[in-house]
Amino acid sequence: MPRPTRRLAIPTFTLYGEPVGPPLEMLHIEPIQSRSRLHRWEIDAHTHPGLHQLLWVASGPAEVVLEGERAACRGPVMVVIPPGVVHAFRFTRETDGNVLTFDPRAVIEGDVPATGEALHALYATPRTLALDPAAAATTRIATLMADLADEFAATDAAGSPVPLWLARALIWRLARLGAVSTRGRGGAQALYTRFVVLVEAHHREHWPVARYAERLGLTPERLNRLTRAETGKAALELVHERLAREACRQLTYVAAPIAQLAFELGFADPAYFCRFFKRRIGRSPRAYRESSLTAV
Repeated sequence: MPRPTRRLAIPTFTLYGEPVGPPLEMLHIEPIQSRSRLHRWEIDAHTHPGLHQLLWVASGPAEVVLEGERAACRGPVMVVIPPGVVHAFRFTRETDGNVLTFDPRAVIEGDVPATGEALHALYATPRTLALDPAAAATTRIATLMADLADEFAATDAAGSPVPLWLARALIWRLARLGAVSTRGRGGAQALYTRFVVLVEAHHREHWPVARYAERLGLTPERLNRLTRAETGKAALELVHERLAREACRQLTYVAAPIAQLAFELGFADPAYFCRFFKRRIGRSPRAYRESSLTAV
């Protein structure tokens, strides 16, 4: 089973093993084997800031780590990886499937509200969806993934809208399969998803709620009503949750002084960071780090 390793920083990639370059403009799909073979079938802990992923294990075994939670599985399985989530995998030569990486804005913007609802529902939490190999729904998902891979690889795919259409259909199907309702709050859920995308991109910059609201074309009051309707929490509470979650990841995976991590997380004063962290998590950063040494 892959195990977390402390480094100077959690590796971040657009695509695993490649230096971070220009943002992924739309989507990318490739076979599991094509990249994992280069790394002896083991993909170490890393993140994809701002990008969503789906790992489709059509057949064969896989070992999965999502935010420190480990599980062994066998296809057909779909692993849902929200942006910024620390994840790792181990495969074998028998593992077959695909990895889809995409910019959520590509599937939300300009589309019907149902896609935004489905994206929000599907990516509410990192998870592994074990699928019934005999079910018709599983066949449809496998077909969509195969068609998406074929369209992406086609020589005339440049500028084609077909891969994006297929990705939207896949997300919608998976959200329904995940038994999460996607009815009743169309435009609101799509708007909330846009807020989540902004938080993912800017939580380290400590934007005030008013700035998020401005980017969404809302007043702070409307944004808070939106987030309360979707989650029961105010917008600032969600931003602080994301910041605290990132702090936990850094303390678990990054071998750097706590003061340095505080600065990297946008805190000008390490003492304030320690107070913020203890208020959110219930333990000091040092105590949390020490406990994580025995947990990973």
